[in-house]
Amino acid sequence: MSEEKPLTCLVDGAPISLEVSLQLSELDPSLRNRIKQDYPQAQATDYICGHHLLKYRLDRVDAMINADLKQTKKINHKLTRALQSDDYDIIDVNEVLTNSLTFGQKVSDDVARFGGSWGFIFIFMVVLLGWMLVNGLHLFGVNFDNYPYILLNLVLSCVAAIQAPIIMMSQNRSADRDRMMAENDYHVNLKAEHELRLLHAKVDHLAQNQVPHTMEIERFQLEILGEIRHELAELRAAQQKTPPTP
Repeated sequence: MSEEKPLTCLVDGAPISLEVSLQLSELDPSLRNRIKQDYPQAQATDYICGHHLLKYRLDRVDAMINADLKQTKKINHKLTRALQSDDYDIIDVNEVLTNSLTFGQKVSDDVARFGGSWGFIFIFMVVLLGWMLVNGLHLFGVNFDNYPYILLNLVLSCVAAIQAPIIMMSQNRSADRDRMMAENDYHVNLKAEHELRLLHAKVDHLAQNQVPHTMEIERFQLEILGEIRHELAELRAAQQKTPPTP
C-alpha cells in the first residue's frame, strides 16, 4: 500500500495539515484567480495554508475598499464640480429690468398700472357724468358740448387711441420679463437634471458595488475570525500538551 502524499502549501511548500488548509477549488473564484495570478502553475487540487490565505483575503479586502473609495471620490468630485459650476446663466430678472428702464417705459408702466385700476374707473365715471350734467343742464351757464356730446366722443376716442399703444408698450415689457424668467427656469432645470444624474450614479454605485462589497468583506471577516479562533484553540491545546519545565 503506497504511503499517502503529505500536504504542502502552494506558496512556500511547507507541510501543512488538512485542518489548517483549504483547497483552491473551495475558495471564492475571485480569490482563487488572484492566487493563480501569482502562481500560474497552481491547480484546483492544490492546498494553501491559513496564514497565506489570510494574506490573500486581506489583500482582496483592501482592493475592494480602494476600488470603492476611488469610485466614490470620482463621483463626489463630479458632484462638487457641478454644484460649484457657474456655467449656467442665472440672472435676476427684476434687477435687470429695473436697471434698464427708460423714462418712456416708466411712463407706460405707470399709465398701464393706473388705467387698470378702480381709481381710474371711478374718476372716468365722475368726469363723464360731470361733462354730461354740465352740458345737458347748462349748469353755471356753461354750454360747450350739446347733446349728443360730439366733443365728448372725440375726447374719448383720442384718449383710447393714446392709451392703447402705451398699454401695449407695458405689455411688451411683461413679455420680456416672462421670456427672461422662462430662460432662468430652463437653466435651473438643466442644472438640477445634471445634479440628479450624478446623485443617481452615486446611489447606483452604492447599491451595485459598495453594498455587495461590504457583504463580501463581512464574510471574509467571519472566515478570518473563524481561522483565528481555530489557531488559538490549537495553541491552547499545544500548551496543555507541553510538560512544564522543572
